[in-house]
Amino acid sequence: MEPQWLRWAKELQAIAQIGLTYSSENHFDVERYRRTREIAAEIISSCAEIKKGDVLDLFEREDGYATPKVDVRGVVFRDGKVLLVREVADGGWTLPGGWADVNESPSESVVRELREESGYEVRPVKLLAVYDRSKQGHIPAFPFHVYKLFILCELMGGEAMTSFETSGVEFFAEGELPELSLSRVTPEQITRFFAHQRHPEWATDFD
Repeated sequence: MEPQWLRWAKELQAIAQIGLTYSSENHFDVERYRRTREIAAEIISSCAEIKKGDVLDLFEREDGYATPKVDVRGVVFRDGKVLLVREVADGGWTLPGGWADVNESPSESVVRELREESGYEVRPVKLLAVYDRSKQGHIPAFPFHVYKLFILCELMGGEAMTSFETSGVEFFAEGELPELSLSRVTPEQITRFFAHQRHPEWATDFD
């Protein structure tokens, strides 16, 4: 579970963002919500040793009604091994995926992400899990609320190919996992998906 201070800061940010969206005609409310957003940034800055200005800049880019962001990951098996890609950003390995794009369904997003990050063409088969990132042990903590969708995909074609985001593409056995990018996927999640592979009758996991 993420620290309580982060949960408070994210909730304050969401309140401020929604308030600024619907209170633009009331000067006093606008100032109150801006201050609420600033307090959220101060909490994160103080507890995570990040510059307040950097956090505030991140928050100020968000507008409209605050809702969780959506991260989509593809789970592809071949010969009893799972496909992982190595992230350029941190050097860790992860299931291919990323933020869902506007005007794309989850299935379309995962097909695109797999192609871009690994070079493989896939067909989405089943939604394995919908997880709340804050409840799954991901590190480091993230300043926004995130839902993670893990979709089982069938390998259809293509060949291993890296991208500007990835520096490696390989299949790994369950007991031979490399160092993972824990911000994106955890060992427990991959273990669970291997279990799903052995039990296709299982229902979708969700928090």
